Amino acid sequence: MTPLTRTPHDPPALVLVAHGSRDPRARVTVDALMERVRRLRPALPVRLGHIELNEPLLPDTLARLSPTGTTGTTAESEARTAAESEARTAAEAEAPAAAVLVPLLFSPGHHVKHDIPETAASAPVRARVAAPLGPHPLLVDALCARLAEAGWRTPRDEATRRVSAVVLAAAGSRDPDSAASTRRTARLLAERVGVPVVPAYASAAAPTVEAAVRALAERGRHRVAVASCFTAPGRFATECAKAAPWIAAAPLGDHPALARLVLHRYDQALGHDEALGHDQVLDHHQALGQDDALLPGHPLTVRPPRTLTPAA
Repeated sequence: MTPLTRTPHDPPALVLVAHGSRDPRARVTVDALMERVRRLRPALPVRLGHIELNEPLLPDTLARLSPTGTTGTTAESEARTAAESEARTAAEAEAPAAAVLVPLLFSPGHHVKHDIPETAASAPVRARVAAPLGPHPLLVDALCARLAEAGWRTPRDEATRRVSAVVLAAAGSRDPDSAASTRRTARLLAERVGVPVVPAYASAAAPTVEAAVRALAERGRHRVAVASCFTAPGRFATECAKAAPWIAAAPLGDHPALARLVLHRYDQALGHDEALGHDQVLDHHQALGQDDALLPGHPLTVRPPRTLTPAA
């Protein structure tokens, strides 16, 4: 890939930051999402960088955004960064960002708080890091659509509602902020699907999807769907889907709502006024109830349901 040639009037590049996966479907899915983002905003340069496992790695993507067109291996890039960072002047540090990094991650875990900002700080270009994709109403739009595609229908009668629930499957993190973020997404989703939504995790946090399904069954909820809070197919998404006792939604992939959310986070990172509307709505939702209200062992309270229909 050739270096990106920019003028002072060009918008900062949007760099999608994917985790990376050994599953070949993951790269195909992320590429499809990237193309959808490009179609929504054709004048915006959109690039891809991975945290691990797949090329291009994020440091190499950022190196190609350098005006000098610096390329090479990640190891070579790391060897240069310390001297380059020290040589950067105060004027350069205040220059407009050349890139905005949008993590394809859904909560503020270690990658969002440490790995991505550290990579951005050592890059040969000035880069900003956007917020993770969740929680946000657009994320819930995508989750609801994937559930509907899998066969979910909001229960219309009280008897069916009492035996129904959704497990929100996420990657998991030891960071308590990550779990709090996922609980907020679960609460937003519960308001949409009209049944309890329990967050569960593929690793590093509890409960697992299997444990969440078992806890719900013990409380009489056997009609349980699994919502996939993953961008693309991979080991975590596959393992979580296998634990579904009924239906499992597909990963979010290139759903239009997810593409719009990526652009929203990009605009938000640049301080664009039009990026504020959805987050004001989110602040309102976060003020409703306690984060743990939908976890096993807590009372299950549900707002009146909204019927979900399959996406067109």
